[in-house]
Amino acid sequence: MNPTIGIVLLYIPVLLFGGLFIVSFWREPRQFRNSIYLSLFIICLATNLLMGFGQEWMVLPILVAITMCPIIVIVFLGINSIVVARHEGLSKTTILPGLLAFAMILFFIAFPVLTAIHAPQTLVSIAGLMVLEGIWFFFTFTALLAYSWIYRMLPKRRRYDYIIIHGAGLQGTEPTPLLRGRIDKAVQLWKRQQGYGKLIASGGQGADEQISEAEAMSRYMRQECGVPAENILLENRSTTTMENLVFSRSLITELSDNNNYRCALVTSDYHVFRAAEYAHRLHLKADGVGSHTKGYYWPTAFIREFVAISINHRWPYIVIACLWLISLMIQTFGPVLPQFIH
Repeated sequence: MNPTIGIVLLYIPVLLFGGLFIVSFWREPRQFRNSIYLSLFIICLATNLLMGFGQEWMVLPILVAITMCPIIVIVFLGINSIVVARHEGLSKTTILPGLLAFAMILFFIAFPVLTAIHAPQTLVSIAGLMVLEGIWFFFTFTALLAYSWIYRMLPKRRRYDYIIIHGAGLQGTEPTPLLRGRIDKAVQLWKRQQGYGKLIASGGQGADEQISEAEAMSRYMRQECGVPAENILLENRSTTTMENLVFSRSLITELSDNNNYRCALVTSDYHVFRAAEYAHRLHLKADGVGSHTKGYYWPTAFIREFVAISINHRWPYIVIACLWLISLMIQTFGPVLPQFIH
């Protein structure tokens, strides 16, 4: 084969995934698929560059690093789970890093162990399915972690007509430190615009809360941040991220004469991408803006976000399971089919 043709063929995946990413990102940066396209582009490009420049010797160190990464991640998640539990108390949320570390251990040992002990074929097949699903899980986890960071870093120099603040729980009638961080970030953005636009305090009243999160946020902005009451709008019905956006959009629609407005969604940095993606699904023109989250809490929070996003994008897991089931049926019934045919 002509060397030039060979090089062109090698770079087809690079051009394909690079082109898909550019087109998809240009049309809408708030999409989960962008993280997949970008990661596949980087993987293909790095592989081609290593092989194309005769740097095959680097393959071994890279493989060693890839092998060590899961071990390092497992240890980190285990330690982080202990640290978070000490700061925040033991709960289903705070043990998420530990659960993920345990799942990773099962992922790496289940299939080889079952194969080595000659376990029943059904168990080996189920372990094989776990491996396939796990590969997609960890690939998309890494892809989204990188892309969500890139999305948060994108320059946002627009003047926003509305700044939506997502609720995050109360301590009595006062905002929690996490919620205060979101409010302060929103007010900072509002002041950067010389007081232009409306601040929408979005959050309902939980069963164990004395007042709505919206009312607590409004009080904090008026008393602690010096925001005039006429610049604050209350959305006090929502209990989820999606409801925050749905009810805030209804409020904006009532006040806007046309559809020519722009919003900012202010939430914690780990939550920015999911909020922005939900806004895209609702056709709400909005940019995500993140407030700082304590470092020790970040892994726990991002795992929870990733699980929520994965549930919304569950089709790849279903497709993998269906392909596995078809393969299993062929292996099981394939040898006996000719007997039935004849």
